[in-house]
Amino acid sequence: MEQTYTVAALYCFAPFARYQDMREPLKALCQEQGVKGTLLLAAEGINGTIAGKQEGIEKVVQFITAQPELQNPELKYSTAREMPFHRMKVRLKKEIVTMGVEGVDPLKAVGTYVSPQEWNALITDEDTILVDTRNDYEYSIGTFAGAIDPNIKTFREFPQWMAGHDGELRAKKKVAMFCTGGIRCEKSTAYARGLGFDVYHLKGGILKYLEEVPLEDSLWEGECFVFDERVSVGHGLVEGDMTLCRACRHPLTVQDRQKPHYVEGVSCEACYEERSDTDRARYEERHKQVQLAQKRHRFPHIGH
Repeated sequence: MEQTYTVAALYCFAPFARYQDMREPLKALCQEQGVKGTLLLAAEGINGTIAGKQEGIEKVVQFITAQPELQNPELKYSTAREMPFHRMKVRLKKEIVTMGVEGVDPLKAVGTYVSPQEWNALITDEDTILVDTRNDYEYSIGTFAGAIDPNIKTFREFPQWMAGHDGELRAKKKVAMFCTGGIRCEKSTAYARGLGFDVYHLKGGILKYLEEVPLEDSLWEGECFVFDERVSVGHGLVEGDMTLCRACRHPLTVQDRQKPHYVEGVSCEACYEERSDTDRARYEERHKQVQLAQKRHRFPHIGH
């Protein structure tokens, strides 16, 4: 029987003044249970994705939700054929998702939550404008039909994009926003509410939609980028066909990997003109070392 790993993506906004005290016991528990991934702790709550054996994931989730402040996280489970992370990181941060705007607090004001089952009706309403709050490379491999691409490199750029498209957004009665798991929209819709928009938020994000909405009813096109070694998932949260360019971390389709400038571990069409021959020689040597490490059953190097 093929072994699979349980992947848990979670976040919880909550006043969490003692977040620094949780770092070491949480990290120790994850290591003890063979759980890997990244968890971010801040005064505003917790965010992250972890993977491991089902029992280990359950123990870590139980520990997190046993904290009075974190009892009701947004939590989504999926599976992976191989361990999708190389190590466990528990980091202390200023924000659990970085928007960089002071005073944006999802606990005070947030967009209207819309369930996956109600989402199609909202985004096909002629009075709605649909905005993808994710980064450009995420949008490039999949999005909802009719969604606007802000063409941003990081979430920090989103408020500036909104400022530059204020008139376009206000031309519609309703603004609908979505992201991978829902956390970026907690901040983006809180920000939009502060600007006076009637804004809506896909509860649980794309992942919850792909989990719960049947393929025949879906308005999703393509695959959904995820921030681990699976690279992408599709309907039912099954692993997709994407890989990463190890030089620039850009997601690559099967077709992208057939293009002239694609060399595994070294380059792709997206980064070939931006990198030098010296860079590519360095990437090639790193790729060789990674392959050797894999043959010895060791995890790839940092940055691979």
